[in-house]
Amino acid sequence: MERQLESVGPVHSVDVKTNATIEALVQLLRGRPYDEIRHRMYDSPPGSPWWTACKIELEIRNAERTASSSTETSRVLDKMKVCTEQLSTSTDKFHQATQEMTALLKGTNDSFRRMEIATYIIIANTIVQLFYVSFYFFAHR
Repeated sequence: MERQLESVGPVHSVDVKTNATIEALVQLLRGRPYDEIRHRMYDSPPGSPWWTACKIELEIRNAERTASSSTETSRVLDKMKVCTEQLSTSTDKFHQATQEMTALLKGTNDSFRRMEIATYIIIANTIVQLFYVSFYFFAHR
């Protein structure tokens, strides 16, 4: 608190009574809403004990908010890091599964091609057999 009072002005210009008054006012402002403190600060002339106490209290609250925000930001970043790692792992697994499916489909495609060739061979063999039977039948007649 004294460091903040020193930042307001030189120590020799603020007497002990004013310091005690400002500290008491800061304690009084501790439970007050933010808007009320700002309103009191604007209503008081700069450099007055009320203005100084309001400024100190607002600086304290802003510092607390900054610290709280930094902590929350750190937590959110940690959560995002974990999510990113999980997403990366899931993406790797998905990529591997996709490659396996591609290999399987290529194998299936090759099997269909072989089956198509086998079907053509069976059809050709059947036609040859029909010609053989028909020539055999007509040759003996």
